[in-house]
Amino acid sequence: MKLLRSFCIAFSTYSKIPMPQFEWKQEDMRYTLLFFPWIGAVIGALCCGWNLLCVRMGIGDCARSLVMAAIPILVTGGFHIDGYMDTMDALHSYQSREKKLEILKDAHIGAFSVIMLALLGLLFVAACSELRTEASIAILGCGFVLSRAFSGLSLVYFCSAKQNGSLYIVAEAASRKWIRVGLWITVFLCVAVMFIFGWKQALVATVVTILSFFYYHYKSNKEFGGITGDLAGYFVCICECSIAVGLVICELLERGM
Repeated sequence: MKLLRSFCIAFSTYSKIPMPQFEWKQEDMRYTLLFFPWIGAVIGALCCGWNLLCVRMGIGDCARSLVMAAIPILVTGGFHIDGYMDTMDALHSYQSREKKLEILKDAHIGAFSVIMLALLGLLFVAACSELRTEASIAILGCGFVLSRAFSGLSLVYFCSAKQNGSLYIVAEAASRKWIRVGLWITVFLCVAVMFIFGWKQALVATVVTILSFFYYHYKSNKEFGGITGDLAGYFVCICECSIAVGLVICELLERGM
């Protein structure tokens, strides 16, 4: 029952997928992070299904890539994009660490968050439009799982920048031992599945994810003194976009050969 409640809380928190409503208790949140990557699995499955439909129906690259970029937003309600935009505002303020943390909490958005979101969206759509093989699309779908698994791992391994907020509550309630084990199993299974589709693309996606993870850790500690919920969302966005761009580069190199 606790696992089922954790599942419902994870999908209620990190997605727009309807879930049964009940009173949340801290003990029900112990395994929430275990199910966080499952939302990525839903996104990945929808993207692969949409790509297959486009191939069968002859839908053009423009519609294919735009809808593929829209699917994560429709499933999550833009949950991670909100964190990305807040982080962009904070980073481009060039203020003190304390001021940057205040900006993360500000509900208003600034010009830099809009500019950087537009840049992120353009890069992701452009990358999706250039992905030609079903293997690359499938690995991109797995990337939605991988980014969330590593984001979950950051919550149990990295220090928190503040002692409040949604991330701190989830991290404190988590059963850290089982969360670590479960998320690492998810990572290894996801990577194994990617290698089945294509070892070159899988290697690129894995390396890009790890590099993004270390960059996220470095940037969070340097600029904010730790991670927050907004920064975790920022990582998910940059990781998924980086995977898409990396897969395009891999395809272009293969075509050139």
